[in-house]
Amino acid sequence: MTRDELAALYHDYIACLNRQDWPALGQFVHDDVIHNARPLGLSGYRAMLEQDFREIPDLRFNIELLVSDPPNIAARLKFDCAPVGTFLGLAVNGRRVTFFENVFYEFREGKIWQVSSVIDKAAIEAQL
Repeated sequence: MTRDELAALYHDYIACLNRQDWPALGQFVHDDVIHNARPLGLSGYRAMLEQDFREIPDLRFNIELLVSDPPNIAARLKFDCAPVGTFLGLAVNGRRVTFFENVFYEFREGKIWQVSSVIDKAAIEAQL
């Protein structure tokens, strides 16, 4: 897969998340996906994302920066949302917060196989 093809695939994945098109998730995510060194599998990964949308009803993934170097993607994602209760151990309780996630993906067989993610919790704390 070329850099442009991998970047296009990632954009399609983000669109899938924003549509909450869970049946299509398997087109982008490997059956044996690992998130932050935890083997979740596709069903566990989907459950994690569904939980995120329950806790943050207005959740939307926005790509701020994208670097494609097959088989890897590095992205900086921006979020501007209002989690309904506690988020990352912080009592956000519906207040609007803006923060970033820095995330690295490794693709295998044309799908996301490994995800390493860090959310800027300090940015949220500063807004509360």
